[in-house]
Amino acid sequence: MPDHEAYMKLALAEARQAYERDEVPVGAVVVCRNRVIARGHNLTETLNDVTAHAEMQAITAAASSLGGKYLEDCTVYVTVEPCVMCAGALGWAHVSGLVYGASDEKRGYSRFAPNALHPKTVVVKGVLEAECAQLMSDFFQSKR
Repeated sequence: MPDHEAYMKLALAEARQAYERDEVPVGAVVVCRNRVIARGHNLTETLNDVTAHAEMQAITAAASSLGGKYLEDCTVYVTVEPCVMCAGALGWAHVSGLVYGASDEKRGYSRFAPNALHPKTVVVKGVLEAECAQLMSDFFQSKR
């Protein structure tokens, strides 16, 4: 049984790196057979690239690590519910699992494209939800 909280703490560490870079604080890690093979955090401002979300960074790194585009034996841990773009990418990558912290009622995939993930992807919601949501809240409070 994977330790969802331990892996989510690693994703939170990635999110904090994004926060320090003045990026929206979302972090992701990819775990394959109980081993972290990739990490990522938002880089949209740094790279001037709207597609540079944490999940996209982590998916690319994981595919490179594995030497293939499919992440069938992998679980992606992300601090905030993926957007439609990221959920679509996770679906195309055939991830086995998605574990996320805070829900995103405004832009989350479950609102707009609940079937974007691969049909076999197992989803776990709400892991360290309060901590993940607080980081987002703190970031946007600092912007006001």
